[in-house]
Amino acid sequence: MSATTSNIAHNVTIRWATPTDLPALERVAALDSKRLPAGPMLIASVDGQIWAALSTLDGAAIADPFTPSGDLVGLLRTRASQLSDSQSRVPVLRLEPLLARLR
Repeated sequence: MSATTSNIAHNVTIRWATPTDLPALERVAALDSKRLPAGPMLIASVDGQIWAALSTLDGAAIADPFTPSGDLVGLLRTRASQLSDSQSRVPVLRLEPLLARLR
């Protein structure tokens, strides 16, 4: 049996980005030499500091290259996948068939 090690800290918080996170997200994007991803983002923070973020719109990620943040991007991708899977099970009300019956 082989063991793998992870750089993920025990005190990681995964949450949705809020407008107050914008300066920190811009800093991480600049450190990563990337543009700030578009759309809603999940962020991974350690001790209140944002180390990585992932756009749930297109999957683009940014991460602080000066912290062990690589595994956090994988964690964010996993969480985004869980969220998209749960959303697909929610029934969607489609108005087109209802409107067609009224005509």
